[in-house]
Amino acid sequence: MSEVTQEVSERYRAGEHPLPVSILLNIAHALDHLFLLIFATAVGSIAIDLGFDRWEDLMPYSVGAFLLFGLGSVPSGRLGDLWGRRQMMLVFFFGLGVAALLTALAQTPWQLAGGLALIGACASIYHPVGIPMLVQRTTRPGVVIGINGLAGNLGVAGAALITGLLVQWWGWRAAFVVPGLISIACGVAFAVLCESQGPAPARSRKAPQIQLSRPELARALVVMTAAAITGSLIFNFTTNGNTQFLTDRFAGLVDDPAMIGLVLAIVYVCASFAQVAVGHLIDKIPLRRLYFLMVLAQIPWLVLAALASGWWVAFALLGAMVFIFGAIPFTDAMIVKYVDDSMRSRVAGMRLAVSFGVSSLAVWLLGPVVKASGFTTLFLSMAVIAATTAALITLLPKVDTRS
Repeated sequence: MSEVTQEVSERYRAGEHPLPVSILLNIAHALDHLFLLIFATAVGSIAIDLGFDRWEDLMPYSVGAFLLFGLGSVPSGRLGDLWGRRQMMLVFFFGLGVAALLTALAQTPWQLAGGLALIGACASIYHPVGIPMLVQRTTRPGVVIGINGLAGNLGVAGAALITGLLVQWWGWRAAFVVPGLISIACGVAFAVLCESQGPAPARSRKAPQIQLSRPELARALVVMTAAAITGSLIFNFTTNGNTQFLTDRFAGLVDDPAMIGLVLAIVYVCASFAQVAVGHLIDKIPLRRLYFLMVLAQIPWLVLAALASGWWVAFALLGAMVFIFGAIPFTDAMIVKYVDDSMRSRVAGMRLAVSFGVSSLAVWLLGPVVKASGFTTLFLSMAVIAATTAALITLLPKVDTRS
């Protein structure tokens, strides 16, 4: 028996997902973030097509997508625990694909808003369902979450690059159609390759890695949610605004939308690998300390991005995104370490509903804030938000959170 075959057999005996299923679950994370950012990347072209003078005036129509992305996490998490995670992932793949195709047919701003809202509702399934499904059988959650985070951020990079190219070649509608068809194809593959997972998670029990008292657990969940809100604000401000930020700062230097998309994609791809490194460190270093340092490092880079010009903008943005992306795995890691698997999807869903629901305001505010005050004010405000997040992290229970 070859070493590869032996490793696969050992993984199977250990109860881990077959490799094709794990790959599809990671692809799903990439699709989740890609779909949510198609509009933000193509908004300039969409605004022209729908008769808007400025892209900022069209941004508020996308707020429904991010609001439902957050609020939909509650029923998604509940159904994941009580009905089954495999079934919900099938709804995710097929629902996201159909929603994208409907969005591509939009002829008015409100039809566009409706299609984007449906995308947000379907996208809400992944985080409370797909991530718990991916880690429910692993003995190294930090590594798995780190790789999964990389996949998600490659989706962010894909939105910048693929959407830019599709818009340039075939128009903004193709930017929704092509990923929509890919999502449906992945749904077919998942239905074939992922076997029945047995009883729904709510009918089983797997103790968390770290046992906290009820007061400590309540405190951890409150602080985790508050920090997730501020972290999500920064994530939404940057990922939804970076294309226009580079367009603004590169004016006269780089005017080709496809080239700007390529620069942004390179920034995202390089920054995404921070999550893999963080994933390995989460299994070795106390989580509270690592999380604090990762968020604290965001502040100087956001200030530098606010003040930079020319190619220094790309350098500063890369530094900021390394630590913004690097902070993403912590809330999922805390849920794995502190919460029983039988209710992880519901806990994740409630946390996501609050954090993403509140942070959806970032999408609504992005256009008006930039229009009124410019990107310098926006990035300096994000530095203040990062400082707030760091302060919140110090309130986490002082327990050894290593695996």
